[in-house]
Amino acid sequence: TGTLCIIFHDAFMFAIPQVLSLLLDFMRDEDAPLWKGYFYATLMFLLSCLQSLFNHQYMYTCFTVGMRVKTAVMGLVYRKSLVINSSARRTCTVGEIVNLVSADTQKLMDFVVYFNAVWLAPIEIALCLFFLWQHLGPSALAGIATVILIFPLNGFIAKKRSKLQEIQMKFMDGRIRLMNEILNGIKILKFYAWEKAFLEQVLGYREKELKALKKSQILYSISIITVSPVLSSKIAFAMFGVYVMLDDRNVLDAQKVFVSMALINILKTPLSQLPFAISTTMQALVSLRRLAKYLCSEELKVDNVSKAPLSPGKNYVLIESGTFSWTPEGPPCLKRINVRVPRGSLVAVVGHVGSGKSSLLSAMLGETEKRSGQVTVKGSVAYVPQQAWIQNATVQDNILFGRDKLKTWYQRVLEACALLPDLDILPAGDATEIGEKGLNLSGGQKQRVSLARAVYRKADVYLLDDPLSAVDAHVGQHIFDRVIGPKGVLRDKTRILVTHGMSFLPQADLILVLADGKITESGSYQELLGRHGAFADFIHTFASTERKESMSVTGPDLFVFSYLFVLQVRLALYKKYFKTIGLAIIILIVILYAFQQGASLAYNYWLSMWADDPVVNGTQIDTDLKLFVFGALGFVQGIAIFGTTVAISVCGIIASRQLHMDLLVNVLRSPMSFFESTPSGNLLNRFAKEIDAIDCMVPEGLKMMLSYVFKLLEVCIIVLMATPFAAVIILPLAFLYAFVQSFYVATSCQLRRLEAVSRSPIYTHFNETVQGASVIRAFGEQPRFILQANERVDFNQTSYFPRFVATRWLAVNLEFVGNVVVLAAAILSVMGRSTLSPGIVGLAVSHSLQVTGILSWIVRSWTDVENNIVSVERVNEYADTPKEASWSTEGSSLPVAWPQSGTIELQGYGLQYRKGLELALKDITLHINPKEKVGIVGRTGAGKSSLALGFFRILEAAKGKIFIDGVNIADIGLHDLRSRITIIPQDPVLFSGSLRMNLDPFDTYTDEEIWSSLELAHLKTFVSDLPDKLNYECSEGGENLSLGQRQLVCLARALLRKTKILVLDEATAAVDLETDTLIQSTIRTQFEHCTVLTIAHRLNTIMDYTRVIVMDRGHVSEMDSPANLISQRGQFYRMCLEAGLV
Repeated sequence: TGTLCIIFHDAFMFAIPQVLSLLLDFMRDEDAPLWKGYFYATLMFLLSCLQSLFNHQYMYTCFTVGMRVKTAVMGLVYRKSLVINSSARRTCTVGEIVNLVSADTQKLMDFVVYFNAVWLAPIEIALCLFFLWQHLGPSALAGIATVILIFPLNGFIAKKRSKLQEIQMKFMDGRIRLMNEILNGIKILKFYAWEKAFLEQVLGYREKELKALKKSQILYSISIITVSPVLSSKIAFAMFGVYVMLDDRNVLDAQKVFVSMALINILKTPLSQLPFAISTTMQALVSLRRLAKYLCSEELKVDNVSKAPLSPGKNYVLIESGTFSWTPEGPPCLKRINVRVPRGSLVAVVGHVGSGKSSLLSAMLGETEKRSGQVTVKGSVAYVPQQAWIQNATVQDNILFGRDKLKTWYQRVLEACALLPDLDILPAGDATEIGEKGLNLSGGQKQRVSLARAVYRKADVYLLDDPLSAVDAHVGQHIFDRVIGPKGVLRDKTRILVTHGMSFLPQADLILVLADGKITESGSYQELLGRHGAFADFIHTFASTERKESMSVTGPDLFVFSYLFVLQVRLALYKKYFKTIGLAIIILIVILYAFQQGASLAYNYWLSMWADDPVVNGTQIDTDLKLFVFGALGFVQGIAIFGTTVAISVCGIIASRQLHMDLLVNVLRSPMSFFESTPSGNLLNRFAKEIDAIDCMVPEGLKMMLSYVFKLLEVCIIVLMATPFAAVIILPLAFLYAFVQSFYVATSCQLRRLEAVSRSPIYTHFNETVQGASVIRAFGEQPRFILQANERVDFNQTSYFPRFVATRWLAVNLEFVGNVVVLAAAILSVMGRSTLSPGIVGLAVSHSLQVTGILSWIVRSWTDVENNIVSVERVNEYADTPKEASWSTEGSSLPVAWPQSGTIELQGYGLQYRKGLELALKDITLHINPKEKVGIVGRTGAGKSSLALGFFRILEAAKGKIFIDGVNIADIGLHDLRSRITIIPQDPVLFSGSLRMNLDPFDTYTDEEIWSSLELAHLKTFVSDLPDKLNYECSEGGENLSLGQRQLVCLARALLRKTKILVLDEATAAVDLETDTLIQSTIRTQFEHCTVLTIAHRLNTIMDYTRVIVMDRGHVSEMDSPANLISQRGQFYRMCLEAGLV
């Protein structure tokens, strides 16, 4: 139906110049009856109305189809992200996948909308030329020649621009990837005072991106000269020139000139649409290639694991001579694996960091490439990953994970996983909304929610990847007894447990010892001890040691949902945008525009005077001079247009550079609480979508709008010159137009906002899915997630659809207004037939025919600007959020070597997570001497980690002071403070980039220093075996290193900084006991002359410290040397008793 509509539209479009020709005939012929004139005038009006109706029906059809295509492709990409294998997943980052959904699907949609122009435009061009030939004979060919000469140039420019666009997209992808990591690792950046280094990196990408954009814009300006209004003047110049030169007898009269001009104006549309349609097609092809590359990337093979139904057979999990690797080409990560897991048994998997324990579970899930062998798993599977994956939903939704709620079973699971006390702390119990990636839960709570999700499933086979690493020892024991162990909820299930905890091993039915990807020993605890192998030695060394761990306090909760402004985008935004550019340049631009339109007016008026020139014995006089002036005016107009487009593009780049810079600095200067309550999807959206809109869309829209507004002025001047009486009609029409437009702009802006607000959840959900794909697959929940994604996309489309329907409504109304102007001009001309020359009438009517087009373009570009200026508002939104204290203080008298001794003093110190919440630390007064080693212990939520946040001023003091070496830390700049003390944080975060960059982003240390710190961190052998050594590229989030190795990299960072004060926060949660001992001894020897504060969970690590502080509910409940505390038989003694140390 769409194509039919467009064909009708074309028919009416070409009928109009023919009617115009008849009307001008009538003007010349004094004897023709008046009714003919009125008839022609009305006929033109009707044809114009029909033309616009058909056109918009066609656009509507296209949009609907385009929308369906977009939705379908989004669904495809989403479904693909659930089956893509790990080697392919490593080549494309989360940022790139989100980009496919946001940018590339949109390009496909644009392609569907403009695709017909690719074949229609040439036909329309041919028709125009045919009619021109009828009027001007062979000289119409001159026009064709002009067009033919211009096209190759445009083709060449389009090609260059698509190359530049790919370059720009590449830098943009890099910038978004980096931003994604910065937002994920923002806590580390703050602890280490690394914001500046990353700021520089982001700006580096940004400059390259803008450079490509600038080149592309200048090329675009060159191609604009060859299309747009200037093109019609060139064609006219060529045609009329040749026509006059060919023969003196060829006279230009009003009919020839203005019918030709009307045809040339029709010609402009397909000519300008064609390059646009071609470039859209090009972009769509680039996007299609990107999508195809992703959609064709390797998937997990279904036969990696053969799933068998439950049968009375003995073995539930069976691996026979299996060899596995992460990539099809890469080295195997597991070799010659044979495992038989009998039904209902508990299998423990132990081994050093990086020995392949997690890989073994992945192999059972079918996440790794199976090189050879056979894997069979019977029944349903539940999986608990090493790093808990939590959805942005309520605690209950996270545990039920799509199942129905069975009340008694649910309560049993909560009780078994020790979640009941935590739910009492959370503001809304199990209905508390958890931020994305579990931001307001501590490590241990996330891990337990993740475990509860698995237990609730009642699956047959349980794969548990070290779920006890992030919880307190007593909680760990509780969970083992109540869930995993021989008396637990899962006692009849088949359990495979990766663990570092020695105390659980005697209760396992089978123990697998892994080293370097091979199973070196297997058997029960007693058998292995009896063999006196590596395992037995290991056990004897660490028999006494026990693990103690803890988790941080829950941070703020309750996500502030995005809000809608009901107000129209206010003038303030434009003011902000233009202020960024500068007043001088803006005035210059307006002058350039006025100049350009003046040239155009003079040019057209000259033409009408020429047409009215009397014909003296078959010829006109001074044709050469007239032709010369005509050409010169056209040339001036071309230069002016080039000037304006370049000027606006440059301004746009100035503004967007500044706005991006402000946004980046504002975000990096925000305090930690801001990142906890702002989903990173929202922030990424600002950096990707909104900045992109400010880069390209706003300047584009302004260019269009200004040029058409000035064009409209010109038309009004011409119509009023011909028939001053038209003012009576033009004024009321102007009011009608203003009313329709304001009505529309308000609606459209709201719809646009709704659409933007409903778009963020799509990306957040996408992000989540990509990160938790292995969990979703293990639980077999893909259909539910696909459904959820589809619902979110549909919800987004419900606000997108009314938006473009509203656009069509507006366009139909406006074109009607335009057509009334045509009617007015024509009828008034007929009335004043006696006084008006055909030249002026031709000029007025042929110009009024353009009004409809101009009006719809003005509104379209105006709404584009209105809609995209919203991006300025959304980017600016974070300018007014609270900021941290300044990074460095002016004229501070801090000595270079501060802190020299490392004394720490707290006076009545208290701190809270948010105004209005109760204090997390209450009235703490302490004095820590230089070189003292202090352990901080306490139950979950006692305020241990809060103390660390206080030292680094991640949270500012609510009352009291902290002095380091006698300097009040509240008086110095944050970077001065944070760069002089060091922390080894809970979660080891790495950024993508070289290993060297991860250790030393400012390049302040020599290679020797870096190597010696790696050696002390026991990473030297590992790093020297890597292909690129220090330049080894870490992948996004450091995923190509194991968790333990990342922890060691964090230790190496601390060794490199070698400051007088070191804070250790739960830094050994993911490390096996042997590595842990190495770390502890390194810290003892290397930091001997430093003050060390350890937030401990394994009490044996702090038994030789000088003092232990026992925290309880934000107070210091006991403080003394470990020996004294044990003799006092208080809280510390009870903790030691639980850990079996007394």
